[in-house]
Amino acid sequence: MDNTLISAEKLSVGYGRKIIAEGIEFEVKQGEILTLIGPNGAGKSTVLKTLAGYLKKLSGDIVIDSENIEKISEKEMAKKLSVVLTERIRPELMSCREIVETGRYPYTGSFGLLSEADREIVEKAIETVSMEDFAEKDFGAVSDGQRQRVMLARAICQEPDILILDEPTSYLDIHHKIQFLEILRNLAKEKLIAVIMSMHELDFAEKISDYVLCIKSGKISLSGTPDKIFTSENIMELYDISEKLYHKYFG
Repeated sequence: MDNTLISAEKLSVGYGRKIIAEGIEFEVKQGEILTLIGPNGAGKSTVLKTLAGYLKKLSGDIVIDSENIEKISEKEMAKKLSVVLTERIRPELMSCREIVETGRYPYTGSFGLLSEADREIVEKAIETVSMEDFAEKDFGAVSDGQRQRVMLARAICQEPDILILDEPTSYLDIHHKIQFLEILRNLAKEKLIAVIMSMHELDFAEKISDYVLCIKSGKISLSGTPDKIFTSENIMELYDISEKLYHKYFG
């Protein structure tokens, strides 16, 4: 039985008619983590936004749970897929808990009222990301790292099959980077969520990923398991690093 949750075939993405990345192909099964790596401007964020339905694909196919993305309603999409992007949201006078609660809206009635079961899910998400100490604080008053944990809790509240994250550890210190990635690994393995994310921290990407997609100049330059991808030759080629500089900083 095929347990693929999301796949792309001959996918081209961009803005308007301008192609940013093309020829994107992959599939992610239940419990797997796919990480996109590559230089800034290569098209990673555009790919992720297109997979999330925020941008219209230019060509090719995106299939989510055996159904073409174009046939999935916005409400059903919100139940299947959660997104954590790098853009900073600026809600007016909302507590961190209230932000997390919005993750339950795809399941509530037209008035958005949470049931007791919904509140239990919210509380569990808050505990999962260890944000109990600042759950009642104004979202605008907490640190960038804390905001990132709030947004992950919000995504968890949606109880998705697929989780998409754009550079999720960017604002976190080393302790919270490791904690955040451990949460992602547990979500994938215990909840069988398919995770797709972009990362710049290659050492962490190597350890957490099941598969890696290298994007350079808007195209896949290489794909495979971490042991295949993370060689000195591949990293030097992907990021245009000379052998001298690579060995100076990476050993």
